[in-house]
Amino acid sequence: MPIEKIVGIVAGVLTSVSMLPQFIKLIKKKDSKDIAIGTLVVLITGVAGWVGYGVLRKDIIIIATNAFAFLINVLTIAFALKYRK
Repeated sequence: MPIEKIVGIVAGVLTSVSMLPQFIKLIKKKDSKDIAIGTLVVLITGVAGWVGYGVLRKDIIIIATNAFAFLINVLTIAFALKYRK
């Protein structure tokens, strides 16, 4: 496998899972007072752009990793709104 593919996979996976600790903490504590919804909206917009870019390039690595990131961030917003006090 070419080195650029390996770097792309590692970078994509790390970026995609970066919000998992925040999401897990949100689910466990059921408290979203420290979640910045605006930041997540900007992040989701960027991730959606990366998915579109991946589709245009027909690059499954870009599509898959960013689609996962999109899902985690959308779920984070949904639960953050649910647990707002």
